[in-house]
Amino acid sequence: MKARLQQDMKEALKNHDKIRLQTIRMVLASIKNAEIEKMHPLSNEEMAAVIQREIKMRKEALEQFARGGREDLVRQTEAEIKVLEEYLPQQLSDSELKDIIQQTISEVGAQSSKEIGKVMAALMPKIRGRADGKKANEMVRQLLA
Repeated sequence: MKARLQQDMKEALKNHDKIRLQTIRMVLASIKNAEIEKMHPLSNEEMAAVIQREIKMRKEALEQFARGGREDLVRQTEAEIKVLEEYLPQQLSDSELKDIIQQTISEVGAQSSKEIGKVMAALMPKIRGRADGKKANEMVRQLLA
């Protein structure tokens, strides 16, 4: 994945694609920082987690920019999110996620909303990198309500 990011960075540089170049440079810096922190090269799964974290930060910033009426920053942040999403594994659809959640609920034997923690603990390893944890949590809450 890192090699693909570096190759895409070269292409963005040649094509004068500023947003793509800036975004890839930022994510490569985040990956490098994570490697320094963990003191070993990251696996593709760990790199996907770094990219997921970058997307999450941008989505939070996007909400702030929209509230502040900064359309220029909204467009730029949306473009950055699109670039980052290209490097993630295929995301689960809502119906696939719901099926996995229902299966996990039955495996855990959860009956009430008090057991959301148990369900989430069993669910997250199954969906890590392929679905947003916040979205999964909301679906679990709905299904256990």
